[in-house]
Amino acid sequence: MSKHKRIPASNEAWESGDLGNDPKFASIFAGEIQPQVDEAIAMQPISIRLPKSLVETFKLLGQRHGLGYQPLMRRVLIRWAEAEMKLVLNESVAEQRRTVERADEDDGPPKAAVG
Repeated sequence: MSKHKRIPASNEAWESGDLGNDPKFASIFAGEIQPQVDEAIAMQPISIRLPKSLVETFKLLGQRHGLGYQPLMRRVLIRWAEAEMKLVLNESVAEQRRTVERADEDDGPPKAAVG
């Protein structure tokens, strides 16, 4: 029987560090596998410079929400991008409606069919 308490696998367990943070279970894999891993999880590593105060704020907020600061930043960016895309799409639909309405006004009343 194992001395270790079994933790059910879940996204929360991985992100909180309950799973995956024990160095004795870590191993280095060949660098050529990294692109395959990134593709499989649909992630792209980036480098970005941020104000230290912002990073510290995200660390504090992450602790409050039970997340690391990077997963929290990822969630915030996803929410913002989704909201912006909805705004852009709504503006585009509204512009298309205005265009159709102007075209309808320019055409005048429907003409009677000649028969």
